[in-house]
Amino acid sequence: MKESVDLKNKILELKKERNAVIMAHYYTIGEIQDIADFVGDSLYLAQKAATTDADVIVICGVHFMGETAKILSPEKVVLVPDASAGCSLADSCNATEFKTFIDQHPGYKVLSYVNTTAAVKALTDVVVTSSNAVQIVESFPKDEKIIFGPDRNLGNYINSVTGRNMLLWNGCCHVHEQFSIRKLLALKEIYPNAKLLVHPECKDSIVKLADCVGSTAALLKFAVNSDVNEFLVATEAGILHEMKKQAPNKLFIPVPPEDSSCSCNDCSYMKLNTLEKLYACLKNNQPEINVDSAILDRARLPILKMLEISEKLGL
Repeated sequence: MKESVDLKNKILELKKERNAVIMAHYYTIGEIQDIADFVGDSLYLAQKAATTDADVIVICGVHFMGETAKILSPEKVVLVPDASAGCSLADSCNATEFKTFIDQHPGYKVLSYVNTTAAVKALTDVVVTSSNAVQIVESFPKDEKIIFGPDRNLGNYINSVTGRNMLLWNGCCHVHEQFSIRKLLALKEIYPNAKLLVHPECKDSIVKLADCVGSTAALLKFAVNSDVNEFLVATEAGILHEMKKQAPNKLFIPVPPEDSSCSCNDCSYMKLNTLEKLYACLKNNQPEINVDSAILDRARLPILKMLEISEKLGL
């Protein structure tokens, strides 16, 4: 315990010396979330990265989040605790292949989920997150032809609630794809009064059973404000840390994956962020995120467009 306290104190000292800000996603471990200046989903972290006056931004999440911060604040030093913290969803959409797909469908607007590389964002008209995707799609005319990538599950969900027929890239998140409908139904029998919270990256069979479908921030808000005291949670299990902090008297049960004895569904990439690595990156000023200037300039435009639309919509 003393070693942990000492390490946290060292991190806070280095943060002050470097005029750094620490940002963490809800899917990171609790210790990381507790020491961060800002904890949130991708939209919230992007908004904070765009407006911070810190000299150094440390992104505790995955690689594309570090790229997004660098794109929005190119003059700042952007660090990540572990450069190998990638994203299966971003990996499912190669920029060269995505460009070929776009070229094969002229006349389409291109909407890309934030869980993509900078190179894919550079091919995009508007970036979206799970917090604003439905609203941004709805901001386009009903007859607008739209390519949506890379998450087919999120795209299918948006099509279902908006009545659109977006053309979908065939990608997915390995965490949200693996939730077990069999184990979920078993949990619903054990907890018949529990509300089911589902991230829209999940398969349709899971989404259709949900009492609330939304981003991590939306699921958190629903759980805290609900009169119900029991919840089944179908998203990466890191969000349970904040749920328990904000609603300590409520019960949160993670929905497990199919092929695992573990009761949680964890993103191994998010869990690469540790206090030891956070300390090392602040001390050594690395790993640093850099984005090719030509890609950076093109990728910034669709992200700024997203932030502009989100602000207009009050998101």
